[in-house]
Amino acid sequence: MRNIFKDIYLPIRFFIWGSAIVMLFISCYAFPFLLIPSEILLLLFLALVTTDGITLNRIKNNFTCSRKTSKLFNLGDENPVEISIQNKSNLKINCVMIDEIPIQFQRRDFEFKIVLNANEKQTIKYELRPTYRGAYHFGKINLYISTFLGLIQYRITFNESTTVPVYPSILQMKNMEMRAMSKISQFKGIKKLRRIGHSYEFEQIKNYNSGDDYRSINWKATGRKSELMVNQYEDERSQQIYFLIDKSRSMRLPFHDMSLLDYSINTSLVMANIALKKQDKAGLITFSSTMETIIKAEKTTSQLSKILNSLYREKESKTEANYEILYSSIRNSIRIRSLLILFTNFESTYAMERVLPVLRKLSRFHLLVVVFFENSELKEFSAQDPQKISDIYLQTIAGKFISEKEQIVAQLKVYGIQSILTDPKNLSLNLLNKYLELKSRGMI
Repeated sequence: MRNIFKDIYLPIRFFIWGSAIVMLFISCYAFPFLLIPSEILLLLFLALVTTDGITLNRIKNNFTCSRKTSKLFNLGDENPVEISIQNKSNLKINCVMIDEIPIQFQRRDFEFKIVLNANEKQTIKYELRPTYRGAYHFGKINLYISTFLGLIQYRITFNESTTVPVYPSILQMKNMEMRAMSKISQFKGIKKLRRIGHSYEFEQIKNYNSGDDYRSINWKATGRKSELMVNQYEDERSQQIYFLIDKSRSMRLPFHDMSLLDYSINTSLVMANIALKKQDKAGLITFSSTMETIIKAEKTTSQLSKILNSLYREKESKTEANYEILYSSIRNSIRIRSLLILFTNFESTYAMERVLPVLRKLSRFHLLVVVFFENSELKEFSAQDPQKISDIYLQTIAGKFISEKEQIVAQLKVYGIQSILTDPKNLSLNLLNKYLELKSRGMI
């Protein structure tokens, strides 16, 4: 008996009708003739409540519910979740479905209201955007059913508990791979760059097509075939590419609910996949006050999985980055000239000047690309029309910070260091364009 009543809930309709009957009884003091109608309504109300409760208790086992998710979620992307609910009874039922989504989303009002006809099955679809890596635990599914009377709600609990890991975005990785590897389609944001010279590996001889470089015409093959034939070249392969991720406190700054570190991790996975598809070798180095992770650059079939699992486990640090240790580690572990892509964040020219000597030493032995972030919120604020004198002062300060970022780009260029100043949203696209540019220029 106790288990039956613990799953029974009284909805707002119960209290509305109950309050109306109570008010009717109170009015009997002034109008005694209302006593008998009040008693009849009370008995009718109790009968309906009892009937409603018995009906719900009888059909409570005629419902099934299941949750369907992917094996893993993509960090920063919308991930679909499906919940299937089936009514096997012969009654039309109103349902309120409450899914116990992971605590990381901080949602306690996540509910859907549906109407299930007799023997009907419905699927509820929604999306979740995780902003932290790690394990996300889904709890139970709670289904609150009621009849057309709506005087009683009965809770049915389905134990659909499951844990879904949130990995760096594989979805972004696949999308950017399609953009980078396509030779025909034009995608928004991807720059098509003209190759300079022929410092590339010979691939094949093919028929001339409109737009091919006429300087690549193979006259001997043209004479044999009696039609224009051209030499086709491909980018040099097996170049070493290392992604250096600064995990210090400067990378903990948020942007659209994700930290700069997580944006860098997503982009590192994207670029590692593209580098491997381009037959280059991809490696990973993470650091803060100490060296954290070192994955040697390779192009084996398991390399991407190794990088993905390592990025999944990376944690932010509350300390400052030690670039001297980074330099020492790179000099000892990377023996040949490589492309080093450093993800970091400089908030001022002073922060950059502190590590500039190390960056200059690294650029002597490797091709260094420094990726850091612009503050898009400051840019939006500085572009607004000032409403009062204090706004002018604040916008001037904001403009000063924006100008310092541009000065950092110019100063790095003076010392021959490649750099990318980007907002986090366009990080993958801008870095992909830089990588394709360096490949086209034969710099790696």
